[in-house]
Amino acid sequence: MRRWDIIALVGGALAIGIATCPLAAVAAEAYPNRPITIIVPFGAGSGTDIVTRIIAQPLGIALNQNIVVDNRPGANGGIAAAYVAKAPPDGYTLLMSTNSPHSANPFLLKNIGYDPVKDFAPITRIGSFTLMLVINPVLPVTTIPELIAYAKANPGKLTYSSGNTSGILAGETLKHWAGVDILHVPYKSVPPALNDVIAARVSMTFSDLTPGLPHVKAGTLRALGITRLRRTALLPDLPTFDESGLKDFEVESWAGLFAPAGTPSEIVTRLNAETRDRGKPADQSPDRPDRL
Repeated sequence: MRRWDIIALVGGALAIGIATCPLAAVAAEAYPNRPITIIVPFGAGSGTDIVTRIIAQPLGIALNQNIVVDNRPGANGGIAAAYVAKAPPDGYTLLMSTNSPHSANPFLLKNIGYDPVKDFAPITRIGSFTLMLVINPVLPVTTIPELIAYAKANPGKLTYSSGNTSGILAGETLKHWAGVDILHVPYKSVPPALNDVIAARVSMTFSDLTPGLPHVKAGTLRALGITRLRRTALLPDLPTFDESGLKDFEVESWAGLFAPAGTPSEIVTRLNAETRDRGKPADQSPDRPDRL
């Protein structure tokens, strides 16, 4: 072989080696090697936000990385979902989704800007949220039958706020099943919806237990019932809607962790295992270990 041919071969080999070394180094790096962001589709203090922050701490310890919680409320969670759908599929931007952006929005909005199935890689189910109906204590009612009777006697006078699609579903189901006229007032998240009930600007709302319970215990809100078929251990004296005369009335929501579609399966599997082992929030119900 001629001398210049040998030089050309060696030079080519060196060039290939130099070009592939960075790729090999990147591939060898263990996930995660930088902070992870979990996008929350509702505001700070909402049930989804609280659960995410409960999970983020032990999950971050397990992964040996910081986890940043980023609240992006709006469009029933659609703003957050669209953002994560377009994020790089590298495991560093995740979505703590609920039934609002993933189940309800496709039926409520004409163009949501994302595909809830094709644009995401599901990681794990986190749990279910129980809702309770709370009112401002100035209303002269203490039970669901009394509320229905008052609403029928005062058509159009009462209002209900919502901070997610579960609240909308519960409110509209109550109106339809009870045959009452109550005006819907939408909000971006549950905390501001609760605040306006406390301030008597709105009559009532359907709240997740987590953000609503402190106000009930403080007496600034009055709870009338929960939207599941069995009572909760957190408020054992609070009746269900079913017990209060609206038979089979049940509304609850779910939460789950998602990554953008195309995220490597090894990363999804790792996140699934670590979240299930260390990230689940404490059980709040004796009958369902994943109910929040």
